[in-house]
Amino acid sequence: MPATPNKQVIFAKIPTTYPVPGEHIKVEDSAIDLDAPLAEGSFILKLLALSVDPYMRGRMRDASIESYLPAFPLGKPMTGDTMNVVVKSNNPNFKEGDLVYGKTACGIFSEYSVITKELEPYFEVRNDPKETGLPITNYVGVLGMPGMTAYVGLLKFGAPKKGETLYVSAASGAVGQLVGQIGKTLGMYVTGSAGSDEKVEYLKEIGFDAAFNYKKVDNLTEKLKEVCPKGIDVYFENVGGQMLEAVIDNMNKFGRIVACGMISQYNREKPEGIHNLMQVVAKRLRIEGFIVGDSVEMIEPFRKDMTQWLLEGKIKYRETVADGIDQTPYALIDVLNGRNFGKQVVNVANL
Repeated sequence: MPATPNKQVIFAKIPTTYPVPGEHIKVEDSAIDLDAPLAEGSFILKLLALSVDPYMRGRMRDASIESYLPAFPLGKPMTGDTMNVVVKSNNPNFKEGDLVYGKTACGIFSEYSVITKELEPYFEVRNDPKETGLPITNYVGVLGMPGMTAYVGLLKFGAPKKGETLYVSAASGAVGQLVGQIGKTLGMYVTGSAGSDEKVEYLKEIGFDAAFNYKKVDNLTEKLKEVCPKGIDVYFENVGGQMLEAVIDNMNKFGRIVACGMISQYNREKPEGIHNLMQVVAKRLRIEGFIVGDSVEMIEPFRKDMTQWLLEGKIKYRETVADGIDQTPYALIDVLNGRNFGKQVVNVANL
C-alpha cells in the first residue's frame, strides 16, 4: 500500500520577538508506512487534538539556554499536550483503539507518530472520554496540564482562605478561568482582568464577583483599588510587567503572589522592570513561582475533583478550537496576542 500522508508542525527558526508562521513555525508534509512491521514495544498514534499554550514560546529558544523544559529542537516536530488514538500496536500496554494522552512537552505534533518502548513513560492511556462523555479536547485543557496548573497553583501555593480576595490576571484564559471558579467554590471574593469586553462579560457569567478590561484602563493601580476594595490577598500571576507592579501596590499584608506565567514579557527583547519591590518586605509578601510538573502527588485528586465539577456543572470551561493541524502556527500566535477566548486547542482529527 502507498505511504500515508503525515503532516508535522516543525520548529524551523528561533524568533527574537513574535514568531511568524511559515518562518519560525512550519507545517511540513511527510509520509508514514502504517503497514511496516513494528519493533517490540512500539505503537503508532494518530493525533486527535493538541494543546497550544503560552509556555511554548519559552521553548522556542537556543538549546544552550537552560530552563524548566527543554528547547524545541530545530528542524524537528514541536511537542506539547496531545490526545491520540492507537492505530497499530506491538505493545500490550497500548491496545488498538485506546485513547492516549501525550504528556506536556512530549506529545508529538505530527498526524501519525511511532512511539518506541523507550518513549512509553511519556504517554498514558486515557480512555476516560469514553466513560464521561466529555469532549476529547477537554483532556488537553481543563482535565490536562492547564487545569492541573490552576488546581495546584491556587490550592498548594495560594493557600486560599474563605472570605479572602483573589485577583487573577489573564482571567479568561485556559488557566485563569479555572482559578477563579475554584476560588469561588472556596468562598473567596474573586476578581479578574481580561483583554476584551466580551471576555469580561464571560468572567461575570461564570461567577467572578468583578472583572475589567485592562486595555481600557489608564491607571491599573487605581482600577485595582476599585475592584478589590479590601485589597488583594492572593494574586494569581499570568501577566507580569506593569500589572504585577500595580498588584503589589494593592496587596494586603502577608499576601501571596502565585507566579504561574508572565505573558506580557515573552516576546520582549528587554523585559519590563518592577519598581516597587520594597513593598514585598514592608507587606511581608510571599512571591512563589511553580511548575505544575513538580506536584505529581496532586494528579489523582485533581482529576477526580475536576471531572466531578465538570459533570455537575460547577465548573464551566470555554475553548477556542482551530480545525486542522495546518492551523497550529496561527493558533499559537493568537494565544501570544490574546486573540483566543479561553483554552486554545487544535482539533486535528476525529475518532
